[in-house]
Amino acid sequence: MGCADLFEILMAVIIPPVGVLLRFGCRVEFWICLFFTILGYLPGIVYALYVLLGTYPPAPAPPRTYAPSAPLI
Repeated sequence: MGCADLFEILMAVIIPPVGVLLRFGCRVEFWICLFFTILGYLPGIVYALYVLLGTYPPAPAPPRTYAPSAPLI
C-alpha cells in the first residue's frame, strides 16, 4: 500500500466519489458511489472503502512469446 492508496482512502472518507474517481476514473464504480453518497454520506463511505480495499484494477496481460517456427518440409 503506497502513498497514492492512502490518499485515495483519505479522500474516500472525506468525499467518497473522489476517492473512487482517482482509482477507477469515470466508470460504473464512480457512478454507484455517487448514487450512494447522494442517498446518504455513510453508505457512500462504506461503498467507497469496499471498492478501494476489496478490489484491484485488472493486472496487465503478460507479454506474448512466440516459439520459433520449424521449417516447412
